[in-house]
Amino acid sequence: MLRCLSICSLMLLGTIAHGDGVPEDCTQLILGIAPTWNSMRGELRLFERSRGGDWAPVAGPFPVLFGKNGVAWGAGVAGQNEAGLRKKERDGRAPAGIFEIGQVFGYEANLPAGADYPYHQVTETDVWSDDPRSPNYNRHIVIDPKKPPDNYTHEKMRSGDFAYHWLIEIRHNSDPPVPGAGSAIFFHIRRGVNRPTTGCTTMAKEDLVKLIMWLRARRHPCYALLPAIEYDKKWRPWNLPSPEKLGRSGDSTVIH
Repeated sequence: MLRCLSICSLMLLGTIAHGDGVPEDCTQLILGIAPTWNSMRGELRLFERSRGGDWAPVAGPFPVLFGKNGVAWGAGVAGQNEAGLRKKERDGRAPAGIFEIGQVFGYEANLPAGADYPYHQVTETDVWSDDPRSPNYNRHIVIDPKKPPDNYTHEKMRSGDFAYHWLIEIRHNSDPPVPGAGSAIFFHIRRGVNRPTTGCTTMAKEDLVKLIMWLRARRHPCYALLPAIEYDKKWRPWNLPSPEKLGRSGDSTVIH
């Protein structure tokens, strides 16, 4: 009996280890590379594959901005078990690792023409909680504006800020949220070429719109963000594109 339990335990551990990295059903990959852990600038590339196939470059690289203090390990599909600096609320760092992509949010009634992805138009009732004390921490909630929560003024999703015209949810610290481990992580429009974020990944509006139009829910898109030194270590065990493919994708600008 004990021998059987030991064998089963080893098999379970092997399954967990094998499953680390990009999930098998993820066939659209958004790949962000930061030069160092403390870099606020980096590059984004898009890749596609058939299920079980090799990654092929689709678009990029194009410039992006990360947290004003760089990046730190986040909690998603992969990265939460790594040793080193961890993402925390208001630390000015973007989460590193691999993350599922959630909904798209925006000010418009509909997504841009040609887009096909789960979408929610935000109004004055939409809030994303970034208060670690809240039971709704790191959640999208709908509130009564006549009885707003304490942090409504800076948590509301329709603030009129052009940078939040479109938001793509990066599912960091989501399942379940750990208070203080970081919240409200999105792709959104940059405020300027030298204006990093407190943890999001930002880019030019035209690049963000192209990204929205490319996403397809049936392809289970993921986001991988790593410093270059970690990418060299992780690309093979995490089922990411080879470094050679990053070099060859530089002239690709068309998103299918």
